[in-house]
Amino acid sequence: MAESDRARWDRKYAGGSHSAGSEPDWLDALDVELPRSGAALDVASGTGRVARWLVRRGLDVTAVDVSPVGLELARSQAQQSGLEIRTRALDLTTDRVPAGPWKLISCFAYLQRDLFPALIQALAPDGFLVVEIATVRNLERNARPSRRFLLERGEINDLVGPLKVDYYREDWFGEQALARLVAHPR
Repeated sequence: MAESDRARWDRKYAGGSHSAGSEPDWLDALDVELPRSGAALDVASGTGRVARWLVRRGLDVTAVDVSPVGLELARSQAQQSGLEIRTRALDLTTDRVPAGPWKLISCFAYLQRDLFPALIQALAPDGFLVVEIATVRNLERNARPSRRFLLERGEINDLVGPLKVDYYREDWFGEQALARLVAHPR
């Protein structure tokens, strides 16, 4: 029997084999004025690197992830920094996106193509969707993630369909080929 996503990620986080990574400082350099208050949802939060950045901006953050172990690390690391995040263990392949409206939804390093309509629906009318996901070019230098978890060139624009794109760039950022996007409802 195959290991569940929850068990696999719990094992990775418990073993320390999946590092937290850096906070998304690239968002600070944009000409887009992202919200500094209101409710934010961090999808596939893991150990909460993006959630902590959102809290530092002044947002009230709910972090969701399949791994309770990852979310406990996220809460603990936030508390060590004097921050507070709410967490919910959800498997977004079967569970629904928490009801909005959300002023900001972030989705980093997680590709579930059929999730995007629900994310868009959950945005507040003046909300923003912020995405950073590896692209197939990443395979030129990295064996992981596998192709099924990578965006094709330009694909993220199709996935956000009805949203107005404020920022979009696909390129190498350090050793990763990433698509970065910020968009909001029209």
